[in-house]
Amino acid sequence: MSDVRKVQVGEVQLAYRVWGEEDVPPAVLLHCLGEDGEDWRGVVGRLAGTHRVYAPDQRGHGLSDWPGAYGFERWRDDAIGFLQALGLERVALIGHSMGAVAALLLAADRPELVDRLVLEEVPLPLPAEPPQEVPEQPAGPQSFDWYAKTAVVAERNAPDPAWWDAPAKVTAPTLVIGGGESSHIPQDHLARLAERMPDARLVTVEGAGHLVHEERPGEFLAAVTSFLAP
Repeated sequence: MSDVRKVQVGEVQLAYRVWGEEDVPPAVLLHCLGEDGEDWRGVVGRLAGTHRVYAPDQRGHGLSDWPGAYGFERWRDDAIGFLQALGLERVALIGHSMGAVAALLLAADRPELVDRLVLEEVPLPLPAEPPQEVPEQPAGPQSFDWYAKTAVVAERNAPDPAWWDAPAKVTAPTLVIGGGESSHIPQDHLARLAERMPDARLVTVEGAGHLVHEERPGEFLAAVTSFLAP
């Protein structure tokens, strides 16, 4: 795997990994809650054949700083700062679950930074029904800050109402990927989201569940590489 690098982004230092040649288009991958940049290890090799791939550990995860302050807008702003710190423009932005919400908000707020957008199993930016509860923290050391889990649950239960306007503001062509009925994300929610976006299409990988790129890497890559092709 690639060596871990560090970059200062505002108040936090973010760890990241990079693969691929320097003279190809950039792609940035944002992981889900509780994971880090290594989560993409099963798909990054093929993506790096056509893109310079960057996989940061988001704040509160992995080798990045754990400042105790979290939320989707903070993860969005960190991603914007990450792109700016590394001089990345017009990226292919790929996010999974928590990372997909941050990617959606980024693409809506800073459309000039995103060339293509991929949202894998993204929760709808509307109040969770039924409301979620924060599970008890497991014993022993964790690979991420449990306060991040608390923040995600709170914002999933009571998201900023303005976030529902975000899909309509995305100008980048968008691929929404669902894992089918075995996912805890209602698949009709993904269809609703795609319908609110100016240029989006939905691909469902039946039986993949919430972890599409892990459970069905071949089908995930087939959809993504076709979508990202010039």
